[in-house]
Order: sequence, then C-alpha cells, then structure tokens
Amino acid sequence: MFDSAGYWERRYRRGKNSGAGSYGRLAEFKAEVINRVIAETGATSFIDFGTGDGNQLSLMRPMPYIGVDVSQTALAALRARFADQPLYRFVHPDELPPDARCDIAMSSDVIYHLIEDHVFEAYMEALFRHALRFVVIYSSNDELPYAGSHIRHRRFTDFIAQRFPGWRRALHIPNPYPWNPAQQKETSFADFHIFAAPMPDGSG
Repeated sequence: MFDSAGYWERRYRRGKNSGAGSYGRLAEFKAEVINRVIAETGATSFIDFGTGDGNQLSLMRPMPYIGVDVSQTALAALRARFADQPLYRFVHPDELPPDARCDIAMSSDVIYHLIEDHVFEAYMEALFRHALRFVVIYSSNDELPYAGSHIRHRRFTDFIAQRFPGWRRALHIPNPYPWNPAQQKETSFADFHIFAAPMPDGSG
C-alpha cells in the first residue's frame, strides 16, 4: 500500500527537492498569483499545507506564516533555512494546534500527491478548518489516469461542494504553462482555484 507521507520523507532524506513546480517559471507564476491574492485581500496571516523545501516560500512576501509538512527532514531544513525570519514557523500536522486559523490556507501541488482516500479527506478537512477567509488551491482538478506511483488526479471541487457547501469558488486562474509531457519541468496540469468562506449570515 502506498504511503504518501513516507514517500516525501524518503525523498527529502535523499536530498531531493520539492519538484519542478517549485522552481523556474512555474514557481514565478505561482508566487505572482499568491502575492497578488495576499495584497488584494489584505490578508495578515497565512498557513501553507505542504511547505516542502521552502523554495516557493522564498518568493513570497514575508508575513505571519505557518508552514505544515509531513516530512520531519523537510521541517528541520526549513527551520534552519529561515532561522532569521521571526514571522515563520514550521510544524508537522500532528503538532498543529486545532485552533490555529489564518486568513488564507493554501494547498500548492499537494492534492494530486495524496494517493490514499483517507489521507486526502483528512488533508482537505484540515485545509478548510484552519482557514478564516480564503482557501487557495493549486492542483489538477480531474480524474484522468496518470502513469506514476505518486500522482493521483482528483476532481477535488466535487468533494468541496459536498463537504464544504458554504465555501464558493471565487476565482479560477488557469496555468499559462499547461501540461506538456515533452516539457515536464516547465509545464503543469495544475491551475489556481480560490475559495471564499461563507458570509456570517451563511449566504456564501
């Protein structure tokens, strides 16, 4: 049985990085969108479910930030890399206080790596539970098969509509570099999907 958390712990322990999506023009595109969302929403806190090696974080505007990752190896490296940044803290999911909530909760290049159904469902529950105002998701959103052991595409918008009906998708930003198997390090099957929290009166 595939172990998503174990896969990433082994990957980082071997000295590998978060993958092509966190570098080059894909990382620059993601940073531009994320920084714009932060600026336009006036968000003052940010929680990232899947910080990885921190290269994407290095392109973001500094602000109160909680980085969550399943790999203790990655977390140790993040704490060392950003030791001089008092606004940042990095925790394992098991260490995250249940009442920790931020204006924006983000999932970037993570959902399609969650192979097990129970891991996916627990991850999505945490993502929305810890968000105050917005959830930013960067992922594929289909059920197409993929010839790889650590990738499983999911139509996550269906899950959100069923499990979190009060949240509405406020914005969809297509990737300017759509997936091309011949350019795997420079293209992606992920788009941005930004969800807004229900209004206080429950109207959405």
